[in-house]
Amino acid sequence: MPATGNYFHLHLVSDSTGETLITVARAVAAQYANVTPVEHVYPLVRSQKQLERALVEIEEAPGIVLFTLLEKDLVARLEAACKEMNVPSLSIIGPVMQLFQAYLGSATTGRVGAQHTLNAEYFKRIDALNYTMMHDDGQHVEGLEEADVVLVGVSRTSKTPTSIYLANRGIRTANVPLVPGIPIPHQLETLKKPLCVSLHATPERLIQVRQNRLLSIGAGPGNDDYIDRQSVAEEVAFARRLSVKHDWALLDVTRRSIEETAAAVMKLFADRQRQRLAE
Repeated sequence: MPATGNYFHLHLVSDSTGETLITVARAVAAQYANVTPVEHVYPLVRSQKQLERALVEIEEAPGIVLFTLLEKDLVARLEAACKEMNVPSLSIIGPVMQLFQAYLGSATTGRVGAQHTLNAEYFKRIDALNYTMMHDDGQHVEGLEEADVVLVGVSRTSKTPTSIYLANRGIRTANVPLVPGIPIPHQLETLKKPLCVSLHATPERLIQVRQNRLLSIGAGPGNDDYIDRQSVAEEVAFARRLSVKHDWALLDVTRRSIEETAAAVMKLFADRQRQRLAE
């Protein structure tokens, strides 16, 4: 394998932000646990001059080249240069575009970065993100009814990062912490429009995450209950009882990444939307 030690160079060339390339490349690289990619990202490559700069770096550190370029001259130059350097290259978007063109029977517009245009969907995401930031960690509970999704859970169940991920998908998300001994906001008990999802994790997982959190902020003594096995188990039981009482959807996030948790919430949300339309 043309790699040094346990790493290899991965060059990502894009005429837009490069987000698509990074997502695809990391999804594939994650399947190779014993080797780590060294990413070289070249966004906004829209001229021959910009491409030549990328080619210099590719020649200095040969590796896999993935690209999303629409300009045919740039594609031809990149593929020819990679062939000369004997490095593998692949268009990530090209085969998909060919499939679309064959099925739809029409050519593409060739608009670079078309997915990032300031359309209604874009402004919907911005609105969702603004709402979510305003309603993080139990803030402004008087506006909970305006949410699409409300996440509840004890500390360190990934409520905030999941909320932000959902907001980036255009879903207005609020989150409210559940703390034993502190009554939940009455607004949470009377929700009609939003989907309320209760995030849960095992006490062992919560203790592990909380210990890491305390270490990261350099917290000293005085947090015994926060990581005490019995106290954490009681928190989890308290949250479960509330969830059953209010008929909130339950979601175990013990072994889920933020992306997987958000995907599960989006499925619950979509199922509920379909159910309401059917009614």
